[in-house]
Amino acid sequence: MASIEMRNIVKQYGDGYPAVNDVSLDIADGEFMILVGPSGCGKSTLLRMIVGLEDITSGDMLIGGKRVNDLAPRDRNLSMVFQNYALYPHMTVYENIAFPLRLAKVSDDEVRRRVTEASDVLELKDHLERKPANLSGGQRQRVAMGRAIVRQAEAFLFDEPLSNLDAKLRGQMRTEISRLQRRLGITTVYVTHDQTEAMTLGDRVCVLRKGKIQQVASPRELYEQPVNLFVAGFIGSPPMNFLPASLDGDRLQTPFGPITLDERRAAAVRGRDLLLVGIRPEYFEDASLVDEAKRPLGSLFRARVDVTEWLGDSQYAYIPYEAPDTIRDQLRELSRELDAEELRTQAIVSIDATSRIREGREAEFWLDARKVHVFDPQTGDNLTRDAEAGARLTQMATEDRVEQVQEAQAQGTTVGGGASRAGAA
Repeated sequence: MASIEMRNIVKQYGDGYPAVNDVSLDIADGEFMILVGPSGCGKSTLLRMIVGLEDITSGDMLIGGKRVNDLAPRDRNLSMVFQNYALYPHMTVYENIAFPLRLAKVSDDEVRRRVTEASDVLELKDHLERKPANLSGGQRQRVAMGRAIVRQAEAFLFDEPLSNLDAKLRGQMRTEISRLQRRLGITTVYVTHDQTEAMTLGDRVCVLRKGKIQQVASPRELYEQPVNLFVAGFIGSPPMNFLPASLDGDRLQTPFGPITLDERRAAAVRGRDLLLVGIRPEYFEDASLVDEAKRPLGSLFRARVDVTEWLGDSQYAYIPYEAPDTIRDQLRELSRELDAEELRTQAIVSIDATSRIREGREAEFWLDARKVHVFDPQTGDNLTRDAEAGARLTQMATEDRVEQVQEAQAQGTTVGGGASRAGAA
């Protein structure tokens, strides 16, 4: 196993286009790193530069602390799993897995031992004498993974390995890959355009846009504290809602009515005429189902529902709103960059499956004002990210304090030492 370090990596093609543009990224020994982004963002090119299939225009690539820019792929001791499996159709599963060991002239006994171990891990023991054409898509992908495992490489590299599988099989293979990586503890770099894979598999996720890193963080941090509009729009399904707004005192005036900000957030956005409010669908609720104690923490508004979608365990409501042309144009451009369905001027609201809100009618909704994001429409920056982090630290400190008090009460002491009244008595 080994760490992977990238120092100002650039990949420029003959026409001068920078597919990867000044990328610096450290991947720790044993870490599961996800490279994610829309088509053309440079994620596969970056992966191919790690393994040596693409030349590096400038910058340094270090594996295990050693500069490998000039090393051939076979000398980097990395295992790569491709999207199309890359299996030999005339060979059995056993020989496909053993192939890299045969090339390395490993003894037959050692080959047998490693292939047997890998097939046990991947549940392929009953298929070793079959040919790839007689296997399912998931089994073929496991064979490709087995071939990577037997090499005992420094790191695994996955290039969109599940994109050819159906939805159900993708879910199963995600679990298998995650379990395998945890079991082996090997450094893993995984390329995908599927945010579900990114959010469920990685220790950290690197979001790329036009060859540049936008944000590197844990899946939770990416979701809760996106650094800009691009990350906020890419991470999350359904996507984050973006509403035009202006600040009036400590209130954001939006198409759905005022949203009161806490002092930290209000201070962070003052002095700007036009803003974009980012609200995830699950930050909304059917107001009739909100607990009375919770209602003061958010904002209430009434709106006409255009369409509803009932999914059994959840429900979505679509609420159209008006927006200036500049905002419409920006959302349209962001949709093109995200390689996604157009972000229209409508809010997607996630409500409880038991809600009786119906399409074509007006309904009352509750919005958790503590969780909204505010973006600068010009730069795309998340203006409230630092304020959100500060508020979260304060909340964590408060929760820790409450736990200390509860624990002290249970033990009959006071926080900070000394006996409580009950203990003194």
